[in-house]
Amino acid sequence: MWQYSLTSKLSAGFLLMVSAIAVLAPWVAPYSYETQDTLQTLAFPSLDHWMGTDRLGRDLLSRMIYGARVSLFIGVFTTLFALLVGTVYGAISAYVGGRTDNLMMRLVDVVFALPDLLMIILITVLMGRGVAGVFVALSLVSWVTVARLVRGEVLRIKEYPYVQAARALGASPTRILVREILPNILGILIVTLSFRIPMAILAESTLSFIGLGIAPPFSSWGTLANDGWTAIKFYPHLILFPSLAIFLTILSFNFLGDGLREVLDPRSSKRRL
Repeated sequence: MWQYSLTSKLSAGFLLMVSAIAVLAPWVAPYSYETQDTLQTLAFPSLDHWMGTDRLGRDLLSRMIYGARVSLFIGVFTTLFALLVGTVYGAISAYVGGRTDNLMMRLVDVVFALPDLLMIILITVLMGRGVAGVFVALSLVSWVTVARLVRGEVLRIKEYPYVQAARALGASPTRILVREILPNILGILIVTLSFRIPMAILAESTLSFIGLGIAPPFSSWGTLANDGWTAIKFYPHLILFPSLAIFLTILSFNFLGDGLREVLDPRSSKRRL
C-alpha cells in the first residue's frame, strides 16, 4: 500500500511539474517555438540545445515545452467538457426513466457504435486542422462513455432510502440530483477524469502524428513525433523525446488514477485487502 501510494504521489508531482512548465512556457523555454537557427539544423543534443534542433533549426526543447501546452490543454479541457455533458445527459436519462431514458440511451448506443477514430478524423477534416477542430472532435466522441457510466450509478443511487425520503418530502428532481445524487458519484467522476485525460492526449497525439491534428507552426507532442518519424534513422532524438513525454505523461495519469480509485472507492481497498 505504501509503495503504491508513493507511486501515485510521484506521478502527481510529475504532472504538476509538467503543467507548471507548460503554463510558464514563455518564461521557461530557452527559445520561442518558431525561432530558427539555420546554422544548426538537425543538430544533436548539446549545451546550446539540450534536445537538439529540428530540420528548420528550431530548438526541440522549446517546442516540447510549448507543445505540452497544446497537448495538456486538449487532454484536460476536452475531458472536462465530455464529463460535463455526459454527466448531465446520463443523470437526466436515469432519473427520469421510462421512454425518455430509452430514447436518450438509444442515441448513446448509436454514437457509441460508430468507430471513434473514424468519427474524429471525419470531424477534424470537416472543421479543419487546429485546436478547435481537435477539441470538438474529441469532445463529441468522449461523452457517451461518461453518460453510460453516470446513468448506471444514478439508477443505483436513486433507489436508496435517503433519496426516496427526499422525494417524499417534496424535493424537486433538480435538487435531488444536485444535492443528493451527484455528490455520491463525485469520486467516480474524478477517477474517470484521471483516466480519460491520457486517452484524450493519446488521441490528439495520434491525430497529429497522421497529419490531421495541430497545424504548423504550432506544435503538440504528436506533431513533434510526426516530424521525428521521417528522420528516425539518422536523427532518432527527434522522435525519442516527444514519444518519451507522451509515454511518461500517460503513465503518470494512469498511476494517479489508480491511486485516486484506491482512496475514493472503499470497495476497491477492501478487495485488495
